Amino acid sequence: MVKDMIFGTVGGLGLFLFGMGMMSDGLKKAAGQKLKNILGSLTKHRLIAVLVGAGVTCLIQSSSATTVMTVGFVNAGLLSLRQALCVVLGANVGTTFTAWLVSIFGVFKITNYVLPMVGVGFLLSVLGRTKKQKTAGEILLGFGVLFLGIHFMKEGFGGIRGNTQVQDALIWLGRNPLLAVLAGTLITMLLQSSSASIAMIQMLALQGAFGTDWDVVLRVTIPYILGDNIGTTITAQIAALRASRNAKRAALGHTLFNVAGVLYILPLVWIGWFASLVEFITPVRLSQGTIMFHIAVAHSTFNIFNTLVILPVIGALEAVVMKILPVTRQELERKPMTLEKHLLATPTIALEQARHEIVRMAETAKEAVMNAIEGILADHVARLSQARRLEDITDTFQYEITSYLSELSSKELSNGVSTELPVLLHTVNDLERIGDHAVNIVEIAERKLEHKQSFSDWARGEAEQLKGEIEQMFDRVVTALDRDDIEHATSALGNESSLNIMQIDFRRNHVKRMTDGICSPEIGLIFIDLVDNVEKIGDHLTNIAQAIIGGLQWTEVEPKTLSEA
Repeated sequence: MVKDMIFGTVGGLGLFLFGMGMMSDGLKKAAGQKLKNILGSLTKHRLIAVLVGAGVTCLIQSSSATTVMTVGFVNAGLLSLRQALCVVLGANVGTTFTAWLVSIFGVFKITNYVLPMVGVGFLLSVLGRTKKQKTAGEILLGFGVLFLGIHFMKEGFGGIRGNTQVQDALIWLGRNPLLAVLAGTLITMLLQSSSASIAMIQMLALQGAFGTDWDVVLRVTIPYILGDNIGTTITAQIAALRASRNAKRAALGHTLFNVAGVLYILPLVWIGWFASLVEFITPVRLSQGTIMFHIAVAHSTFNIFNTLVILPVIGALEAVVMKILPVTRQELERKPMTLEKHLLATPTIALEQARHEIVRMAETAKEAVMNAIEGILADHVARLSQARRLEDITDTFQYEITSYLSELSSKELSNGVSTELPVLLHTVNDLERIGDHAVNIVEIAERKLEHKQSFSDWARGEAEQLKGEIEQMFDRVVTALDRDDIEHATSALGNESSLNIMQIDFRRNHVKRMTDGICSPEIGLIFIDLVDNVEKIGDHLTNIAQAIIGGLQWTEVEPKTLSEA
């Protein structure tokens, strides 16, 4: 019996998670880019943000995916911390839909249709002629596998029925709410899925693991559900590990309001009021299977109530998060500081402030590139990580400056400002592309580390020359931007000519070294990729230099930003 229970539980849980993942992927494909657009274009209205979070989670059947996506948007600067907290509140509500889905199993014999569902879904996913048909098959297959997993879990837990020792242990744990909350938290953290842990509780209740007394069952399962809500926040925390500090704040906010909700609800659970509320909402008891609906109601009630309590004081929650993770000096240095909205009424001053931030963006892009090149030369992992982090900062600069200049463009502008503004926008895009090339070099370096390759002394010497040339070009372009200095901009064009010559010579030299057997083909391709990326960085810096020489106006010599380098 123990073996059957373990095998049925582990196998059923695996199928459940696999089916949910497949169904979620299919739904995300079906919805396409629209989901990201919906999240990314949120208004500042907190209620709409909550509804969007709930709706997206219902659609993709994964609160983890929604929270991770939200953390990603915060990391990219597309959502403010307050917006993100509202979205994640909504995701908490949306994830309760899965418990309702699982509850269908307890009332209707859906297993009669599971195998045909799996068969039809598989055929559509393999033989479907269009992308829509294949996606529909993937969704149907995932749905069928999900319920097949529930069926095996039910069968696995069937051995618990009548086992008084197991029942007594589970009931004792449930009657000690703090322990049950801890157990629910740990289970969800291990499974990385709140839906799976709630489904397990529902299956255990269906099979009589908590006894057959409805009042007892409901009271002992609720603390497990509360623990599940704390455990599910670990996914966002993991997603934020390598993200920006603001993304870490969003993940922390998710944890704080779930923990806060459990803390103030727990006394009501302890004295039985919360269970009484659930029974009041769902008084009907048709069969043992109906207990699954009661658990789903308890799950939904907690999350909806917690959202209604926290939403009006979301500003206070944001303040607490900022108190725990305050703005660091480094953050202040790495984000736009002078893009004041009230200056938009004076376009000339606003444009000057934007130029100051573009200079700071250029300095950040330079730092990212130099860290990437130094990282690949010295196999320095910390330098490579720093380059990635700095590239994220350039993305934030791009978003903030572009938004500011776009808002400025809607004002009444003088001829000088209206001419200079689009050139600055292209300059910002050039700097963002430089950041992308820095990440390309990081990826090349990671390939070099993975294959345990090393540059020859000749290759290292040539790479050092590249590094010196691009660093000097950066310094000249940044100075030219800062001082509107045509002389430094013209000197930067000389660096670009040198980089073009180096690219040709170094590629030829390296091909010869590979032919002579001095370098392997693998390290040869890595070196050539490095040379090409540095040369493309020079092209983007040339665009900026040419813009400065032209007085930030497009005359006869237009920047080459359309080259998609």
